[in-house]
Amino acid sequence: MWRRKRILVTGGAGFLGSHLCERLLEEGNDVLCVDNFYTGTKDNIIHLLENPHFELMRHDVTFPLYLEVDEIYNLACPASPIHYQHDPVQTTKTSVHGAINMLGLAKRVGAKIFQASTSEVYGDPEVHPQTEDYRGNVNPIGPRACYDEGKRCAETLFFDYHRQHGLDIKVARIFNTYGPRMHPQDGRVVSNFIIQALQGEDITIYGDGEQTRSFCFYTDLIEGFVRLMATDKSVTGPMNLGNPYEITIRELAERVIDMTSSSSRLIFKDLPADDPLQRKPDITFARNTLGWEPKVALETGLGSTIEYFRDLIVKHG
Repeated sequence: MWRRKRILVTGGAGFLGSHLCERLLEEGNDVLCVDNFYTGTKDNIIHLLENPHFELMRHDVTFPLYLEVDEIYNLACPASPIHYQHDPVQTTKTSVHGAINMLGLAKRVGAKIFQASTSEVYGDPEVHPQTEDYRGNVNPIGPRACYDEGKRCAETLFFDYHRQHGLDIKVARIFNTYGPRMHPQDGRVVSNFIIQALQGEDITIYGDGEQTRSFCFYTDLIEGFVRLMATDKSVTGPMNLGNPYEITIRELAERVIDMTSSSSRLIFKDLPADDPLQRKPDITFARNTLGWEPKVALETGLGSTIEYFRDLIVKHG
């Protein structure tokens, strides 16, 4: 007899987590959103609260969770330098203890489990573009290590649980993603540039602006999540999910100024420690395995994101 899948999303009130909850509900699942609201917000999921198939639980994943689910998406962790460096010890605990607790839950109930890993596992890469077999260039004692090494350790735990206990795991390495519901104070370039441009402030570029990033719109990324989760047990990852279209930070700033018709000027500050100079995913594995690749052009995604932040500024001042 058919029944709805029971799916747990940790970090479900965050930027990506809230969009994932929406998508899973649309597909006819029961969704349990778990969040401690460190960076997530109820505003992101308030429109889901009246859905009888959606449930919200305030919980910190560094503590165990006991419930019955079929699938787990583990997205809980602050993902921007401003947030994860504010409490680096807690950031490491969230990645490591959170992984242990969610893997323990998956083992107890026989659930399939997805780990939202990150391109930060590659550090400041010496290989370009980055393929999944590249082992990275990470400073284990630097200011970003709480996130980089926390996520690397989480991947270790996932693969050890897979080998030792036969868990059905899926590990995705997420490259820069943007879109509506990004935290306005997350310090990421897309949200920073858009808010500064909309308010007519100087746009702050760290370094000379020639460093590159590749930006993926959230709808494309969520599609990748769902397709990876639907694969059979032989597909574990790690799998790069991101948009291989590469752009310099300066070019991104100029594009945002143009699209917002802003009078903002560019100002330059020192590059933070261990900030990667280039970042571009090789998505051959995802393309071949999932038939997946990003479809939303940067102009289109930026337009949608600008409108979101424009409305937010009007609403909150």
